Amino acid sequence: MNRVTTFAFASFFIFFSTLTSCAQAEVDVNTIVKETQDAMGGMTNYNNTKFIQWDFGKRKLFWNKWTGDVRVENPEANQVILVNVNTLKGKAFENGTLVADATKTNRLLEQAKKWWINDSYWLVMPWKLQDPGVTLTYVKTEKLTNGNTADVLQLTFNAVGVTPENKYWVYVDQKEHLIKQWAYYKSYDDAEPKFLKPWDNYQKMGSILLSFNRSKDGGGPKNVEVKSDFDPTIFTKL
Repeated sequence: MNRVTTFAFASFFIFFSTLTSCAQAEVDVNTIVKETQDAMGGMTNYNNTKFIQWDFGKRKLFWNKWTGDVRVENPEANQVILVNVNTLKGKAFENGTLVADATKTNRLLEQAKKWWINDSYWLVMPWKLQDPGVTLTYVKTEKLTNGNTADVLQLTFNAVGVTPENKYWVYVDQKEHLIKQWAYYKSYDDAEPKFLKPWDNYQKMGSILLSFNRSKDGGGPKNVEVKSDFDPTIFTKL
């Protein structure tokens, strides 16, 4: 085999190997996501989950997943905001009184939706790994504190969410197929994360697993409840 033939063969082999590796990485990411969601109860059960309520910081949120109706109670400002996150229609109360000013109401409705986007992401992020506008890529493997190996996936965003410039790394335990920690990067080109926090204390709520009341410094949602029956006036009355 002459030098030109050898070079051509080597170039083809490298090109073919690169294509194969890229295709395999894509398959692996889809498989990892499917295994994670199955370990948490499956996408069908998540979609069939109708109502979730939880505390985040000093806020309390109530969410009808089927309709998009959300109630946010913000005791710091003595506010209750009722908004449909799909239509951005609703009403707001301050100090027990309906806010009559349309401009202020719209501002509060928009704020409530932003709170819901942030606060729900800390609760249901594993179900949103392949949402429209999310780019999911495989980064590497890394050892977890429990000794297991984790697949590290990167999430970046294209014109979705409140802060699309963010980036996340999620660490998926290869044995348990559950996300065990996540790293938050303020900007997608940051080399170091702003935080690395546990994603633990999974509990079965209804037909799915959710991670909340996390270990020390884990932050995020607390006092989660999942229901099929609830009072619909939660989303219409103070």
